[in-house]
Amino acid sequence: METQSNYFSSKFRRSILALFALFFIAFVIFFKSNIFESTLQLRNFGNLSIDPEIAFTNGKPTYLEFYAEWCEICKEMASEVTELKEDFDNEINFVFLNVDNPKWDKFIKQFKVNGIPQINIFDSNSNLQATYTGLQEEKTLKNSINKIIEGV
Repeated sequence: METQSNYFSSKFRRSILALFALFFIAFVIFFKSNIFESTLQLRNFGNLSIDPEIAFTNGKPTYLEFYAEWCEICKEMASEVTELKEDFDNEINFVFLNVDNPKWDKFIKQFKVNGIPQINIFDSNSNLQATYTGLQEEKTLKNSINKIIEGV
């Protein structure tokens, strides 16, 4: 009788382990695109950025975002911002400055960054037209960019 009890106990443990493995795999697959992809997009922002000195002198409107790789809201917005860049890349400059890089301290102080993400939108004469701090809807940013492009 004890052998039969051990058999069922062992089978139960294997079933629980298999179920746990399935849940773990499902979790990784479900959250992979949100967690890992957004982190990679955020890390790539520096490579996608135009130099701020060029952006403010080339006569085009500018989208300037201050971000950090550890910022959860920045990660959450990364795919939307990447999409905005793809949609408007020909019409405006996109500048992404990592607040953890001391190279950008001048701009952090100049634009009084006290929360991230901070997004500043400038017209073609480099005049600040809008500032957004924290989580923003893609629609809000898109509307602001459209207004700058249309010169409204």
